[in-house]
Amino acid sequence: MMPSRRRSAVRAAGGPKGRPSPPAKETSAGSSRSVSANAANAAAGSTGKPTSGQPASGKPAKGKSVTGSGKPGGKSGEPKAKAPTAGGPRTSRPNDHFGAKAKKEGYPARSVYKLEEIDRRVRLLRPGMRVLDLGAFPGSWTMYAAKKIAPQGRVIGIDIQENRDPIAPNAEMRHADIFTVDPATLGRFDVVLTDMAPSTIGSRAADQYNSYLLFMAAVKIAEVTLAPGGSFVGKIFQGAEFEDARKSVRALFETVRIIKPEASRKESFEVFLVGLGRKPPTSC
Repeated sequence: MMPSRRRSAVRAAGGPKGRPSPPAKETSAGSSRSVSANAANAAAGSTGKPTSGQPASGKPAKGKSVTGSGKPGGKSGEPKAKAPTAGGPRTSRPNDHFGAKAKKEGYPARSVYKLEEIDRRVRLLRPGMRVLDLGAFPGSWTMYAAKKIAPQGRVIGIDIQENRDPIAPNAEMRHADIFTVDPATLGRFDVVLTDMAPSTIGSRAADQYNSYLLFMAAVKIAEVTLAPGGSFVGKIFQGAEFEDARKSVRALFETVRIIKPEASRKESFEVFLVGLGRKPPTSC
């Protein structure tokens, strides 16, 4: 199967203005989507920061293709070679070690090795767990998780882009939009994952803000679906909203870590916020 990229549905006509923070190193504190192609010019001329939690130009678009996978066709949401991105034009990478390894081992995207490293470092996945993978297409993270939690565990993957390819006997792929799905209908999980990223439009600030919107949508789903003691892994492009995103994770988990896996592009602004030990919900 030829690898293909995942996309997430977010509409943006602009983003916050200002210089983004450089990628963070790991610390401790104890990734449905297509962006409007003609939004780049408005984004570049935007003044002022959009209100937190609101898209740069209205509500997220519904029913549009969303990806978020790693290499070309993976989960990282990074654009194909030579496409405009948050870091500028890309050049081809004929010697991509992780891409070649993914193809050899039968994964549709190189992004699987980001999850593998995170899993190894924080001991995330264990047999018998229930896992929710948001923005799951093309399925590398779902496949990896299904293997780690087998035979009794179960993975549910959700993406606006339909995936009819078989993943694993203990995995299910659902066609849904993370912005409209009702978290209460999904059930309880021990781990919630997301490697979603927006389609980049060439405006670094707008791309980072749209990544923030996807991340916060995943956090809201995790807040409802995670069992006490559960874990969360979410990708975000570092930018002006990064600290707000980290605070939202700190409010829900005992421990928060920032990890940039080796398989992430060095020039990418993506990092993963990992929440460990879901706090029991507080009663009003």
